Amino acid sequence: MAKFRDLIDYFRPYWGWSIFSITTSSIYEVIDLIVPYATGQILNVLSSQPLDKPLQDAIALFSRVLNYPANQFLTIGVLLGLIFLSTVARAPIEPWLTSWFHWDIALKSRRLQGQKTIEKILTLPLEFYDENNPGRIAGRVARGLANHTWGYPEIAGQLLPKLFRIVAIFLMIWVIDWRIAGLLLISFVIIIGLTLRKLKRLIWHEERLDKYMENTESRTSEIITNIKTVKAFATEPKELKRQKQRLDRELTVVDYRIHKGYVKLLTYQRTMVQFCVFIVLGLTLAETLKGKITIGHFVMTLTLSSMAYAELQPISNLAEVFARRISSMLRFHDFLQTPSGEATIDFLSPENIADTDYQFTGKVEFSHVSFGYEDKRKVLQDINLLIEPYQTVALVGKSGSGKSTLVKLLLRYFEPQTGKILIDGQDICTLDVSKYRRRLAIVHQEVDIFNGTVLDNLTYGRPDATLEQVQAACRIARVDEVVQHLPQGYYTVVGERGVRLSGGQRQRLGIARALLVEPDVLIFDEATSSLDYESERSIQLAMRAIQGTRTTIIIAHRLSTVREADKIVVLDQGKVAEVGSHEELLHQNGIYHRLHSLQETGGIIA
Repeated sequence: MAKFRDLIDYFRPYWGWSIFSITTSSIYEVIDLIVPYATGQILNVLSSQPLDKPLQDAIALFSRVLNYPANQFLTIGVLLGLIFLSTVARAPIEPWLTSWFHWDIALKSRRLQGQKTIEKILTLPLEFYDENNPGRIAGRVARGLANHTWGYPEIAGQLLPKLFRIVAIFLMIWVIDWRIAGLLLISFVIIIGLTLRKLKRLIWHEERLDKYMENTESRTSEIITNIKTVKAFATEPKELKRQKQRLDRELTVVDYRIHKGYVKLLTYQRTMVQFCVFIVLGLTLAETLKGKITIGHFVMTLTLSSMAYAELQPISNLAEVFARRISSMLRFHDFLQTPSGEATIDFLSPENIADTDYQFTGKVEFSHVSFGYEDKRKVLQDINLLIEPYQTVALVGKSGSGKSTLVKLLLRYFEPQTGKILIDGQDICTLDVSKYRRRLAIVHQEVDIFNGTVLDNLTYGRPDATLEQVQAACRIARVDEVVQHLPQGYYTVVGERGVRLSGGQRQRLGIARALLVEPDVLIFDEATSSLDYESERSIQLAMRAIQGTRTTIIIAHRLSTVREADKIVVLDQGKVAEVGSHEELLHQNGIYHRLHSLQETGGIIA
């Protein structure tokens, strides 16, 4: 669970510059008080009333240094000089010592934390993405980074320096009259205390709103992703009604709970502030009439107290803004604190991706491997399987028998709960996960295509591949037949998620992409299950051309794709039920024979 400390640690790399810029901004806020002070002293000079003792000493010093009589002209000249230095002279310097650093720190922190966010996204376990919608994740990250970026200049550049200004005002008034300063302090404590109390309740509503907005964005993302299904089932009115209900709920919270709460808070603050200013005016006037303070001090005290109370409004606005943002910032840190499933990944620079010292013959052994996504339910139970180098092995069985889970363990998406997986006799858990995975390649049932050119997608795993190497892989995978019909050949843009390619074309592109990295172990995960007969035949020819060139593992529902495998492994309820060639398993009259018969007769596999 993220804490307030995490919000501060967000800017930890730039703490030194943060302290410098906050201190500088605070000093400038205090320097602003020179103008009302000097103005009050000028009034004392004009009304022939005494100056403050420190100022008198300063005037005497200037008189000796300049060899000029300490008269009215010298005094006004010194006071005007103070006003000039605190206003005109500071103007060209202040932005570079304050605003520049506030935004520089915020933007640099955004870059650094954005990089950490991408690293987190890349190292989270797959089950996290099974349970969380991409739109929800993207929304949480975007709001968290944006609110940190916009919030820092407001808090560091305005809120904290304004608090310093109020403290300085209190001390200056205390020197003049401690009773007025005491009233100022008590009123501030009461107003700010009640404000924070009301803000605490509003923050709770902000948290609710943030969750509601995540749900709305998540569903909107799903609608966009599955728009074909929405239109196919004519559920547009249903989706519109559901989103309208969510938007109405957001409006209820943001308008009648949050916005109304802030308006009530503003009403209370303004009433209290104006009442306190009036009381200070009365007390200061009474002290002036009694002759206890000068006219200059009267004007200065009234001006400074008005400045102090005037700061309550921007401070409250900043507190309101912070209250609106803190929920999304904390949820962003909750995301960053999600346990990573692959913390050992070494994020190499792109030029070093191909630089790996792993090379395998492709001998894979599962030794007493057991695994379950839940402790009480095992998906795989005591699996023992040996795959020889360059052998083609098929994994078949009913849905839920553990075929895909076995491959996920091989790819180290998960770790076995018992047993070991060996490659060339080495426990894969002892290997660097990044270098190890670069020696494997997988072609999924749904090949992921990025929005770019065909060539970009082909070379995704090997950016330094030459065009000749790409063409060689494409000939084996029969992608060359596809490319020659595309308008710009290899440089044709395939669109978001490859929408301009058919399912069979995407599958062949996926095979070529996998071949281009020259893996030691190549895995086909249901590569033909959703294709028509012609596309399936093309994929089968591509797979046949690969057999014998490297270790190949095929997961298949359609048994027609595994007839020529060197070894067929039948899984049933997480256990190895049968092992053999196509002919051997047919003669055993076991599970494989039944599956084969069902497919031959058009039956349904349960």
